[in-house]
Amino acid sequence: MTQAVAVQRSRGGLPAAAAARLVALLLPLALLGGALGSQYLGGLHPCEMCYWQRWPHASAIILAALAFTAPASSSRSRMLTLLAAFAIGISGMIGVYHAGVEAKVFEGFTQCTALGKGLTTADLLRQISSAPLVRCDEVQFRFLGISMAGWNAILSLGGATLILLLSLRARRA
Repeated sequence: MTQAVAVQRSRGGLPAAAAARLVALLLPLALLGGALGSQYLGGLHPCEMCYWQRWPHASAIILAALAFTAPASSSRSRMLTLLAAFAIGISGMIGVYHAGVEAKVFEGFTQCTALGKGLTTADLLRQISSAPLVRCDEVQFRFLGISMAGWNAILSLGGATLILLLSLRARRA
């Protein structure tokens, strides 16, 4: 084993570039899985801003999975890993905004969407009445005093920073 390879290994023996790529895949998988699990298994209906946080994680999963199609130390894999970290960071920033809306630090906003065409007024009213109303400025669930949006912000921004640091460590070696 050359000295350069030994230097770029992270503490667990995994090269830093490979560790960055693995975090870039597993973190958004876990966060998106937790969000979907809380929705479909836990009965927590997401608000519009919750959905906004999911899209960057889905993008990060795709980018990180594509990074596994090349060696971890290749420029292609490093670029895809960094793009995944950027997407994870975007979700974290949306989480900061959402947590701020929940804490009444920022003012949220709503958007209207069109419903199906050709429905009668009674059908539209029945559809609206049966849909769960989930406000972005109300916390549905807290863990250790932090909302799900807050946890997404903490874990996403921390994870994106970790991926960046591991990538920089691998590049220096």
